[in-house]
Amino acid sequence: MPRKANITTQDLTDRALEHFWGNGFHASSMDDLVKSTGATRHAIYGAFGGKKQMFLACFQRYQDLVVSPAFIQVEQADATLEQVAGYFETQISRAEEIGLPGPGCLVANSATEVAPHDGEVLAKVEEHNTRLQQGFLNALQNEKPNASDGELRMLADMLVVFTNGLWSTSRLTKDGDFLRASAKQFLETLKTRISAP
Repeated sequence: MPRKANITTQDLTDRALEHFWGNGFHASSMDDLVKSTGATRHAIYGAFGGKKQMFLACFQRYQDLVVSPAFIQVEQADATLEQVAGYFETQISRAEEIGLPGPGCLVANSATEVAPHDGEVLAKVEEHNTRLQQGFLNALQNEKPNASDGELRMLADMLVVFTNGLWSTSRLTKDGDFLRASAKQFLETLKTRISAP
């Protein structure tokens, strides 16, 4: 059966993102991508140059579609830990809509599957984690303006580690309320830490 010729590069990226997110990089063959995108091999190679380049293109699309709509509240100039809690809730609710256990986070998944052996993917993971760290640091600075910069950076790093762990846990649990309780408890512990004299 002939393939549709009018598929756009964005359509290809969106469909590839859905496939990679659910199946990972190594388990996705070119035949799988042809089937899931509805494009020919020629179209995929023409748009991206190959499977690896297509995978890298999905990282930015993931930021646009999944990360930014939830995380932008943490990046607002006046954000506090209330917005961090809102970010967690937005993503947990999204995971429930998709269905738990779910696909987790594309970036966190790639951090363990591909990044240890691929410098380009590692750079994408580090870019994402740096974005999270800067957003969390912003919220923490607003929450506790007089705290030392070193302490707040350490806590922001802890939030990045917790966040990646939370989304990895969403691949294993059917219980969104467990994820909520975990996030709430972590943030309460964080507040106790920064409110201490």
